[in-house]
Amino acid sequence: MFDQKTIIQLNYYVYALIDPFTNMPFYIGKGKGNRVFNHVDLALETETSNDKYETIREIQNKLGAVKHIIIRHGLTEQQAFEIEATIIDLLEYLKISTTNIAGGHNTFEFGVMTTDDIIRLYNAKPLTSLQHPAIIININAQYKRGMSDTDLYNATRYAWVINKNKTKWIKVVLAEYKGLIIEVFSVDNWYEVPSKDKKGKEKIRWAFNGSVANDEIRNYYINRSITHLKRKGNANPIRYNL
Repeated sequence: MFDQKTIIQLNYYVYALIDPFTNMPFYIGKGKGNRVFNHVDLALETETSNDKYETIREIQNKLGAVKHIIIRHGLTEQQAFEIEATIIDLLEYLKISTTNIAGGHNTFEFGVMTTDDIIRLYNAKPLTSLQHPAIIININAQYKRGMSDTDLYNATRYAWVINKNKTKWIKVVLAEYKGLIIEVFSVDNWYEVPSKDKKGKEKIRWAFNGSVANDEIRNYYINRSITHLKRKGNANPIRYNL
């Protein structure tokens, strides 16, 4: 535990709990005083069950001791908040699992981004027309930052409620996330995917096989914005026209 003199010097700080057997962080936190030590105490003194406490108990059962790392100290509360969020955000992007329940604050606006993400966010020109037989599919629910090209393709192609007649002419699919076109695919073919609605009724969805569109098509749509067209409350993930 820290004594009072140390606590005064520390002020707010950001810390990590480290698994001694892997030397990897399993929790990132912020606080002041002896906050960094409280997690181990609570895990051993209470019967509360969550991923963080279970990890601590597993370490103890293996006769190990959780490592406590102070990442940055002498901070204001706001500085500690931002640094904590940044570290969680980066670990999430790198697919390093932690037991933090919430991710980084303001992740979409200010979190870890590729250079393409930055261009989309700050320099996205509005998309005013579809120059090809295309549809726009919103993948907000499926998208995860840092996902592979294959995962992005699969998140876009599978599986949607589309009128069968429309699948006969749709040759280009635009993947949209948060009002921005993040990838463009050319369609080789559409196929039926049997499914059921929330009431258990049979329902046909559609998926496509394809690939990233050629440069001429892709460059027309990629990093374009459709935020000017989005209407609040519209839950339909499919858009056929602008």
